[in-house]
Amino acid sequence: MMGTIKVHEFTTLDGVIDTPTWTFGYEFTAGMSDALGTVTGSCTAILLGRTTYEMFAPAWSSRTVEDDPGAPFFNDTPKYVVSSTLEQADWNNSSVLGGYDAEAIRKFKDGVDGGIYISGSATLVRALIADGLVDELHLFVYPVALGTGLRLFPEGTPKTTMTLVGSQAFDNGVVQLTYGPGTSD
Repeated sequence: MMGTIKVHEFTTLDGVIDTPTWTFGYEFTAGMSDALGTVTGSCTAILLGRTTYEMFAPAWSSRTVEDDPGAPFFNDTPKYVVSSTLEQADWNNSSVLGGYDAEAIRKFKDGVDGGIYISGSATLVRALIADGLVDELHLFVYPVALGTGLRLFPEGTPKTTMTLVGSQAFDNGVVQLTYGPGTSD
């Protein structure tokens, strides 16, 4: 059975995904927790780019379920880092896959039984989308525009078509949009 890559991003109305401190003004609702729990609950592996791995490892490794219900998923699930510069990954159950290679990721997907969760990892996610390797894109869109910041689809990105497969609005104004692979033009 082949794994499925499930990307989760917090984003603004204008597409900024960088260091989402702008989410702090919006209470994380039970509905949002349930929605993320559905995504992570179907995953048996975590795939991260180096930068996100280096942010997540210290942030999650000391958290317990009492601190955050997502802590066991992040700490106990096998994590794989796509990086050409990181030599070792010290966070529990982590290993380095090497630099990005679409064929290597396809083989990795083939070897995973279940979902492969990705959060953040903009450079990695852009490459995966371009190579048709993302099976689900879960965008949590916050009702704020920042004007500047790292975007999932920056200016100059080739046209990308995806298919809306689900949507859900939360009490705090955040909307979850779930996309699958697009159809050819």
